[in-house]
Amino acid sequence: MLLDILKERVVVADGAMGTYLYSLDVPKGHCYDELSVSHPEIVQRVHREYLSAGAEIITTNTFGANRYILEKYYDLGAKTVDINASAVRIAKKAVKSSSKNSFIAGDIGPITRPFESAEVLSKEELEEIFSEQIETLVEGGVDILLFETYSNLNELLVGVNVARKLAPQIPIWASFTFVDGKTLSGCAPEEIATSLNESGVHIVGANCGRGPREILDAAKHLAKAFTGYISAMPNAGQPTFVDGEFVYPATPEYFASFARRCVSSGLSIVGGCCGTTPEHIKAISDSISGMRPRARKFVPKVEFEKSAAVRKIPRPKTSLEKKLASGFVLTMELDPPRGSEIGELVKVARFFKELGGDGVNIADLPMARLKMSALGLAAAIRIRTGLDIILHFTARDRNLIGMQSDLLSAYALGIDNILALRGDPPAVGDYPFATGVFDISTYGLVKLISLFNEGRDFLKNPLEAPTSFFIGVAFNQNAPSFEQELERLNRKIEAGAHFVQTQPIFQPKKLEKLAAHLNGKNIPIIASILPLVSSRHAEFLHNEIPGITIPEKIRERMTKAGRGKNARDEGIAIAKEMLATAKEIANGVCIMPQLKKFDMIEKIIL
Repeated sequence: MLLDILKERVVVADGAMGTYLYSLDVPKGHCYDELSVSHPEIVQRVHREYLSAGAEIITTNTFGANRYILEKYYDLGAKTVDINASAVRIAKKAVKSSSKNSFIAGDIGPITRPFESAEVLSKEELEEIFSEQIETLVEGGVDILLFETYSNLNELLVGVNVARKLAPQIPIWASFTFVDGKTLSGCAPEEIATSLNESGVHIVGANCGRGPREILDAAKHLAKAFTGYISAMPNAGQPTFVDGEFVYPATPEYFASFARRCVSSGLSIVGGCCGTTPEHIKAISDSISGMRPRARKFVPKVEFEKSAAVRKIPRPKTSLEKKLASGFVLTMELDPPRGSEIGELVKVARFFKELGGDGVNIADLPMARLKMSALGLAAAIRIRTGLDIILHFTARDRNLIGMQSDLLSAYALGIDNILALRGDPPAVGDYPFATGVFDISTYGLVKLISLFNEGRDFLKNPLEAPTSFFIGVAFNQNAPSFEQELERLNRKIEAGAHFVQTQPIFQPKKLEKLAAHLNGKNIPIIASILPLVSSRHAEFLHNEIPGITIPEKIRERMTKAGRGKNARDEGIAIAKEMLATAKEIANGVCIMPQLKKFDMIEKIIL
């Protein structure tokens, strides 16, 4: 049994599965877990090469093979059992053919990706998903249950409890990934180790990350507080993208040195993660084969830094926030130009200010069409007019690094009101072949900005100073399910949203329902008003633009009005009616002039 061997010596684990499969020319975009069914010979080749290199533990090709991930990303949920069962059969066949007494670890990756998706799974749903995969792995005959690359301690504990109930005789191995000394959810290694001491987990480790040094450091901290065995399985350094491929810098020789440091630090299992190959594992095996780990010192009450908020004083309110609290606010929306000339838009903003306007919404590449960046136009209008800015900020075009960098830049430029949006996908725009990033969901973006307001970044590391963003979120009152949209809004408010901006209103009763839902929650509403310019315009918006619903009666009014000035006058009359309604229900409005008909704004608000 593995645990008996670990009492005597260090055990060598295998290396990467996904990146190694990638290097074997597996088609891009293919579900690698599914290869165990469609191309078992490729997966078996990987296992055999690691076994030949000296691996004593091989990991099944099931990291993402739970029903939730398989269904959500690959439409393969129905094949969950088959994929897991096939993966175990392949691993067992590889072990049998190697004539080695090796162990098979059933790989169980995280189910949820909290910053990427707004969907929240209940504990019962998680238990059901874990149960299906674990039952299949156990029935197939795995020797260990490996929970790998986790960052959410609570989700891990749900999986561990399921494993203990279904297979109390099988050792449990839990491995977390760390960046800058903490998981993505902000847990320190000592916090994880302390929490797992009484959980029934036998082995705790660190894997993935940015390279051997960081993972070894995290493993050392785990070793201070965990009473069981410790593992380390790092990536082969930080990759670079060269000639269409990821290249990992850490050599097998470097991994041999890393393995010896692991043994000296009291670690019991050493292997590799992304970017490692059989050559790396052979170097590890040759370097530490048969060695005993150095005795390590357990610290019963080890101190660790909890992820406390950095902000010491209450968040000061922005200028716009104060205006919404004390009166009715007028804003307008401007789209950045398809070019670098902004003089006309600055003039429009100045004129709007003279009319009594309080702020300007700057759209972030609506409909995913190429225009100047929203941040660039926002900064120019803020500096040249002094108006408050509501910057639309999407998760479409920036990765996590870029989003955080741009948010800090916006705040430094005096732009402290953010409307957090998902963003239209590139496929609907004029560059349909462009790549959408979407590292995080709208919910995740709200949480990220809230962390900035606490003085912490996405990984909960301290910023030099906290921000004081006033965070807004969109509300689509025209969604197919109004109640479901309210549920999404509730989650965004829980994540830290401070105000709500609606889609263009043409049905006042839906605005009333939203206001009733938010009654007593101190969440101001900015209602969007879109002036119609013609019957054709109204029909286009109603039939072709997501999120906009224009009732038949209003479309009939625009048809009866005819064309030209009469149609615009009718559009202004409808907009004035919506404004009057908004003044009764909401805290402000955002007027969205169409087709550069900026002259309509004066006639609507005066």
